[in-house]
Amino acid sequence: MRDWASFNADVIAEFRANRGVVARFGGLPVVIVHTIGAQSGKVREIPLIPVFEDDRMLLFGTAQGAPTDPAWCFNLRVNPVVDVEVATETYRAEVIELSADEASVIVQRRAEATPQLAEYVASAAPRTIPVFEINRY
Repeated sequence: MRDWASFNADVIAEFRANRGVVARFGGLPVVIVHTIGAQSGKVREIPLIPVFEDDRMLLFGTAQGAPTDPAWCFNLRVNPVVDVEVATETYRAEVIELSADEASVIVQRRAEATPQLAEYVASAAPRTIPVFEINRY
């Protein structure tokens, strides 16, 4: 099992050292979302790969196909105001969870074009992958 705390710390360090670029993700965009723990109240920094659709920044709670949502999803549901790091900029944003129907449509459309996402969707079933929209203040 992967040590997520160590992995995330390494990704965040690489992100900050390279002005938002994380080589291990093959050129995909990366953001760091500063959530507030739903139970702990502590700030958590989560590196995520956003999906850009039209003028929307979306986050998919795949948990790499796990049967449960990642912890950061619970944090966003309880505390939807976050700070977001994009490259060298940090800004405040509100996070809105899309309805299950809208999320399902977007995830299925993206999964048709992205084999890894399709694997995550299949592995997570019957869990619906939650999708969150980042809205900058």
